[in-house]
Formats: sequence, C-alpha cells, structure tokens
Amino acid sequence: MFEVYQPVLLGLWLTLSIIIIQAMVLVRAHRSEKGYKVGVIDPALGQASFFFRAHRTFWNSLENIIPLFGMAILAMMAGYSPHKLSVVVWIYAVVRIIHMVIYYRVATDKNPSLRSIFWVIGLFTNIYLMVDLGIHLLG
Repeated sequence: MFEVYQPVLLGLWLTLSIIIIQAMVLVRAHRSEKGYKVGVIDPALGQASFFFRAHRTFWNSLENIIPLFGMAILAMMAGYSPHKLSVVVWIYAVVRIIHMVIYYRVATDKNPSLRSIFWVIGLFTNIYLMVDLGIHLLG
C-alpha cells in the first residue's frame, strides 16, 4: 500500500530532516551567543541576531509541520490520491526550505516580508489538503 506513497514519504522525510537541521543550527547559534546560558534567550534580541532568527525559524517549522504531517498520514490511510498528496507535500517541503533560507539570510522587521510569501504558500498547501482530503473522506 505505501509503495504508491513513496514520493510522499520522501517529501515528509525531507521536511522533518530540515527541522532536525534547523535544531542543530539553533543550538550552534545559541551556544555562540555572548553570555550563553542554557535555555535562556535574551528578550532584547531582535531580527538583527542570527540566533533570534534561527530560534524563530525552528519554532515556526515545528508549528507548521503538525497539520501537514497529520493530514498526510490521514490521507495515506484513507487512500487519498498519491499524486495529489505528493504534489502538496513536495510544494510544502520546497517552500519551507526557501522560507528557512530567507529567514536565516534576511534580517527584517518588515511584515509581510519576502519570507511571508513562502509561509503563505505553505499555509495554502495545508488548507488545500485539509479541504480536498475532507471532500475525499465525505465522498
């Protein structure tokens, strides 16, 4: 059954792997902070701090993977179209990688910013999957 979902599983693996890499970047950035203390984040930090951006990138990824991962697992269990699910998961994976790279490289308090575009695309992939999977389950 899961052979038809191999591209989906690979896309989910990539997305989860990126979150693990973000955690490693976050730990390294935190430990290189002046006055480093375990579990303590200076509330005065802002976008100019790479540590701040690494922290926000990691937590943003954690918040955003939950709906997609859950819907993808549910979709596979429900026999949802492997092709459609693969497209959704890979769009999500690619835009999350772009979001991460932009967040790491561009320090801005502007909202919306360039990274917001990719966050919104990820959000729309989640919404599309939620609605289309709901229709599949009801139909």
